[in-house]
Amino acid sequence: MKQHFKKPQLLYTYLATEMLAPFFASFLIMNCVFFLVKLIPFLNFVLELKIDLSDFIRLFSYLFPNIFLYSIPMAAMMGVTIGFARLSSDSEILALKASGISMYKIIPPVLIVTAIISLFTAYFSIKLIPLSEIAMKQLTYQLLKEKVNKGIKAHSFTEALGDVVVYVDEIDKTTGEWSDVWVSDMRGVSNPIITMASSGHMESNIEEMNVTIVLQNGSLHKPSNENAQIVEFDQYRINIPLRPPNSKAIKVKKRSVLSMGELLEASEDESIPIKHRREFLIEFHKRLVLPAGCLLISLIGMPLGLQARPGKKAVGIQAGLGIFILYYIFFTIGKSMAEDATLPTVVAMWLPNFFFFCLAIFWIYRVANEKTLIPVFFSKALGYLFSYIRPLVYGLPLLLRRKLGALSKNNAEIVEIKDNSAIRGNAKSRVFHVSECEYYQNKNCSIEFKNIQIALDADFEPCKFCKKYMDLP
Repeated sequence: MKQHFKKPQLLYTYLATEMLAPFFASFLIMNCVFFLVKLIPFLNFVLELKIDLSDFIRLFSYLFPNIFLYSIPMAAMMGVTIGFARLSSDSEILALKASGISMYKIIPPVLIVTAIISLFTAYFSIKLIPLSEIAMKQLTYQLLKEKVNKGIKAHSFTEALGDVVVYVDEIDKTTGEWSDVWVSDMRGVSNPIITMASSGHMESNIEEMNVTIVLQNGSLHKPSNENAQIVEFDQYRINIPLRPPNSKAIKVKKRSVLSMGELLEASEDESIPIKHRREFLIEFHKRLVLPAGCLLISLIGMPLGLQARPGKKAVGIQAGLGIFILYYIFFTIGKSMAEDATLPTVVAMWLPNFFFFCLAIFWIYRVANEKTLIPVFFSKALGYLFSYIRPLVYGLPLLLRRKLGALSKNNAEIVEIKDNSAIRGNAKSRVFHVSECEYYQNKNCSIEFKNIQIALDADFEPCKFCKKYMDLP
């Protein structure tokens, strides 16, 4: 007799809803933040070229695939963490366990949701980002070229080309050919190089992001304090790169516009220097590593969210942000190691993902078996270590203040200021603490004195730590 096991679709749908609601909220908030961060350097470019609203929307929309590559993983992790934190704090996870549903049965909807989100991230990383980079490059070039074309007018000097000033006597309206052209080139020289020609025109090259002024039948004049040079020519070409006013706002790297196949082909091309081949291979793996990392850190959000308890402060969200930042620190280190050839490119790029994969499996296993995320042995070891570090952390600021006070010529005034600071005392032990003391906020310190002298007059004495600070015997 065959038994048919029906999937708990209602449970899966409910858990997916609990994760997706905070995911979309986090996604919206984070994209707004990234939008504002990108907008500030972007405004200089917009205002300089006087871009209209439609071009501004198009131009900025090409930035969103790059933004989504980082905002989607972060939102996915926050969605899983917040969703399970709410379920755990409302005792719904406890109710599921009481109904005989193990933690392993809860993993499938988490895996499905995070896998779908990771696939979207992969689509942005592999397909949309190269396309958006190409579109960004084309639109940027078009806007810059329009600025140059509008700037070049008959019977007027144009400074739309930066250090290159162009004067055209006449412009043919049908062919765009120039007549009686004068060009002053100040790039990299103290005295301008003057070029005069009977005719000329402008050519554009979108691949190299430059325009070329082609001049016919003219002469080039190089003034100098020692020897001036005059060179006559039949044809002379002046290449002028088109650069955005703010290169940080729009920065397109050549390898970012290549497809995955082109990147892999370039990384295997022996005619390319090995350093550049390595860069192509790094870009290839980067587009795969980040979507896979999105899946892994999202799965880590589940055990972090389950740390919440009724009436207990949830630490999963803060820990999730820390894990997210830690992942990208590891990713940056791995990328740097790949660029420096410290490790093979594949190993260096995928090593952070392997570490977080092991961490996700380890934490899910411990949560499923009702264990703490950090084993007791490590927890005690960390607590023991912190007990030694804590006095240094709290005592270092006080030590620095004492040293600065000793070096100060006006040390008496500093002591007077400290004497006038608020003092808290313990009525049972008859001990008081200054504000810099680590025991100042102790709940047993219920009495507050205006200054040190009043506390001493009331037969209170400073603690051992405060005695050292106050230089008392």
